[in-house]
Amino acid sequence: MRWPAMLCLLALTGLSPAFAQSTAATAAPPPVPSDVAELAAVVVTGAQPGPGLWKVTRKDPATGDHVLWVLGTLSPLPQSVQWQSHELEQVISESQQVLLSPVVAIKADVGFFGKLFLLPSAYSARKNDDGQTLQQVLPPPVYARWQLLKQKYIGNNRGIERWRPIFAAQELYRKAIKANGLSKTGGIQANIDALAKRYGVKEMPTTYQVVIEHPRAALQAFKSSAPHDTTCFIRTLDSIEQDMPAMKARANAWATGDLQTLRELPDSERHDACVSALTAAGFAHTLGLDDVPAKQEAVWLAAARTALGSNAQTFAMLPMAELLKPDGYLAKLQAEGYEVEAPE
Repeated sequence: MRWPAMLCLLALTGLSPAFAQSTAATAAPPPVPSDVAELAAVVVTGAQPGPGLWKVTRKDPATGDHVLWVLGTLSPLPQSVQWQSHELEQVISESQQVLLSPVVAIKADVGFFGKLFLLPSAYSARKNDDGQTLQQVLPPPVYARWQLLKQKYIGNNRGIERWRPIFAAQELYRKAIKANGLSKTGGIQANIDALAKRYGVKEMPTTYQVVIEHPRAALQAFKSSAPHDTTCFIRTLDSIEQDMPAMKARANAWATGDLQTLRELPDSERHDACVSALTAAGFAHTLGLDDVPAKQEAVWLAAARTALGSNAQTFAMLPMAELLKPDGYLAKLQAEGYEVEAPE
């Protein structure tokens, strides 16, 4: 069984310090500006090559070089772009394995009736304690910003006003990127799956899996020790108000293979603040969610080492941010003696 409340929190991103959730009074918010500035449309459309591939090599005098080709992925991407990479198709067709992107899977082993009984509890975990509204739990200036963006991207949805800030932020972000011509995935995984199937290349998950042995107790722990998520909420508002042009520029740079622009336009702090809100919460350690990025990294690196040891050629995917960081996944492989080459 998928664990909906916690899993969608993990879909948010990052690791920077989170502030404690505010308990501001319910005073009326200050006046809200009359409008949000309209943003230019995404420029990139049609067929695009995407970025070049990173090359990781394990030298073996006995069997020859073992190569891992790595595609940097990005989110969001242009909705209307058609990704056509001849280099990628050739690499996958000549590979023995495809390593999928590192992900977290949260599962609970319950029967059909258990699922039915848990659904109301999972739904209620999305809401604020004691029926509080966002206006009651957020500082007035923050709530004023929310009201403006909510009206623009969500509309008159009164139910969302009782959601925890981290869930409301996720829904607002999803609606905002769609309204600005962006897509969470850009269909990249579907393209990889199709190519792997076409050439008969086996896909290998790199999944860090958390098994919830006591689902009811886990839900109660989540409710009683919820994320302190005001920082995640604020960073999401910042991203939508200020970073949307940069998101579009990053999306366009990915589509056209412009790594220099990607290096010059780092992602916002939304990703970090939202993951930190989850991993710093009281229930996180009990469920094995307190150090998710490190555990994801360990799973992927182990799979990469195995592939480099057994396959002549492997294709893999990693978030672009990990490829550009000086201490990212490939930097760790390089420190272990593997050769790493960035695309030209």
